[in-house]
Amino acid sequence: MLNSRLLTFQRSVGVLFQMMFWLPVIFFSLLLIYNTLPYFSFSKEFIFIEERLFLFQSSVYSACFYVHIAAGSLCIATALIQFSRYILKRSKAIHRISGKIYVFVVLVLGAPTGLYMAFFAKGSFWERSLFLFMAAWWFITTLYGLTTIQKKNIVAHKIWMMRSYAMAMTAVTFRVYHIAFFLLGWGHLENYEISLWISVVGNMLLAEYIIYRQSRHYLRSFATQ
Repeated sequence: MLNSRLLTFQRSVGVLFQMMFWLPVIFFSLLLIYNTLPYFSFSKEFIFIEERLFLFQSSVYSACFYVHIAAGSLCIATALIQFSRYILKRSKAIHRISGKIYVFVVLVLGAPTGLYMAFFAKGSFWERSLFLFMAAWWFITTLYGLTTIQKKNIVAHKIWMMRSYAMAMTAVTFRVYHIAFFLLGWGHLENYEISLWISVVGNMLLAEYIIYRQSRHYLRSFATQ
């Protein structure tokens, strides 16, 4: 009886922690998508565009920008579906379709345009290098996520897609840190650079921690079978 109550309590705590993690993720993801929509008025009266007006005179850069933000929004939306256990249990078809959309958008649209734009990113050589790494790592992790599921390796597929999702979510976490540091009175360039590095490194470390925790759980469950 005591073991049963303890197990129920542990499950309740687990559900609570999952809610504490996913509710802010969903909220800020949807907020980012909502804030992206005004850009498709194609007005130049946005701070991001005003700072880079000379770049937007290039049709290539301008096209890459709009494709990239559309691809990013679509990736974040479909990724939320991918990690929903409820949807996965109810309809694997939805999981497969949204997964195919996510992979196509990353490999064909999001990562390539991000790679191109990284050469013109604001900041020092190191910030541009970080953007190049982000685009390349996003592409590589997504590609491995695709090839592993094609080989029916579900565990490896989950691991690589978590890493891919961590890169997609840098667009969200960067803005959260940027707003927080702005409220603390940090300077714009300092805020931009630190928010960027914390977002990328932090997302990668969090992804690896979650992978580590889930791997331990998987191995324990396998050992008790």
